[in-house]
Amino acid sequence: MKAIIPVLDDNVKRPYYLQVYDYIKQAILHGEMRADEKLPSLRGLATQLSISITTIEQAYNQLTVEGYIYSKPQSGYFVSSITHAVDTAHVPHNLPLHIALEEEVPTLLYDLACFNFTKWKKCMAKILTEYSPLLLFESDPQGEAALRHEISQYIYRSRGAICTPEQIVIGAGTQQITGQLTSILSKMGIGHIAVEEPGYLPVRSIFRDRGFVMTPVPVGREGVNIALLPSNIPSAVYVSPSNQFPTGAVMPVGKRYELLDWANRNNSIILEDDYDSELRYFGKPIPAMQGLDTNQRVVYLGSFSSTTFSSMKISYMVLPPTMAKIFRSICSDYVQTCSKTEQLTLALFMEQGLYQTNIKKLRNLYAQKLQALISAFSKYGSALIKPVNTSSGINIIINVETDRSAEDLCASALELGILAIPVSLYTEGADSATSVIIYYNRIPLDQIDPLIAKLVKKW
Repeated sequence: MKAIIPVLDDNVKRPYYLQVYDYIKQAILHGEMRADEKLPSLRGLATQLSISITTIEQAYNQLTVEGYIYSKPQSGYFVSSITHAVDTAHVPHNLPLHIALEEEVPTLLYDLACFNFTKWKKCMAKILTEYSPLLLFESDPQGEAALRHEISQYIYRSRGAICTPEQIVIGAGTQQITGQLTSILSKMGIGHIAVEEPGYLPVRSIFRDRGFVMTPVPVGREGVNIALLPSNIPSAVYVSPSNQFPTGAVMPVGKRYELLDWANRNNSIILEDDYDSELRYFGKPIPAMQGLDTNQRVVYLGSFSSTTFSSMKISYMVLPPTMAKIFRSICSDYVQTCSKTEQLTLALFMEQGLYQTNIKKLRNLYAQKLQALISAFSKYGSALIKPVNTSSGINIIINVETDRSAEDLCASALELGILAIPVSLYTEGADSATSVIIYYNRIPLDQIDPLIAKLVKKW
């Protein structure tokens, strides 16, 4: 038996029983006490350390609960068999918060002009001071009623989407919303999904992981190829008709009616992702397809990440009444993972008209950024870089005439703080080795011209 002689320190705030616990735990993890080795009796160790038996019993009980030791009736306590010891080199240290936050400063460029955090802070302060009792209860699995009301009003005015708050489901990001959607579609007997090619891959992964049969459908200048969609079987199609990612394609109204007709004839569902279609810089934003639907065939998906700030993962879906009824029948299986504080803050932010004001500001700012970006590419790299122009969104595709890989080009951009992603990450078939997506929304307007000059030189 190892001699257990913990050194008890009266100058620290940690209770004696936890100091004993710490000593024995570390001795076990470092192999100084072996499996099935007997520990001193409660009375013996208490006498040895000149402390109460109750204190030793508390330490032994905690070690037993955590599985470091076990007891045998009438025999005492013994060391458990521990397969993996703790690597003390990776045990976290106490690090002052301000130092930890300073180490998190992003290397990517960012533009604080894109969002009014001062007004957001005032809205959050009002929620915390005037409505704090609401925060002591869990959020509704469907999302806070106040925010669902504001969303229903906003998307009607801005996107032409028609719904009641009861049709809206709020979640922490598009991926969570999509996970809930797969459960609803499964209950409807739909196990097949058509997706845009190229398109948003995380959504594909969710459907694939949930066992859906998947059909990639090519995207052209007017959106998805309707002639290649499944026929004679109930299915769903995931589309972004107002600003297809990553191509920026816009589906004209005639083709939207064709897609609605396809869904009606095939007893199918259209999943309309409208993630940042408010950010249209030339002309009015194109109305949502959901507003054209008269047969309950469209699920409308929206998000606030692109129009506020990226870390606010609040997304929502507008379900047709029949699908909303299915959700309510299964919503007890879910808990709301979206911050209730942020939901209520956003509701107040929208109710005061601040969200709408920020959208107008972003349209003007991002239009200037897009023009500055295209102008800079023309000035410094007209023989090398061909932008695929777009009238909306927060990014642009560029085709680069080079033998270097898209991954290499993106790494060079990252050295300048510019977020660039290979288009090939979003396609499973097409050759897009020298096509990359540039997120210009992150770059301050006055830095676009000199940064693009440096980028073209690096490329």
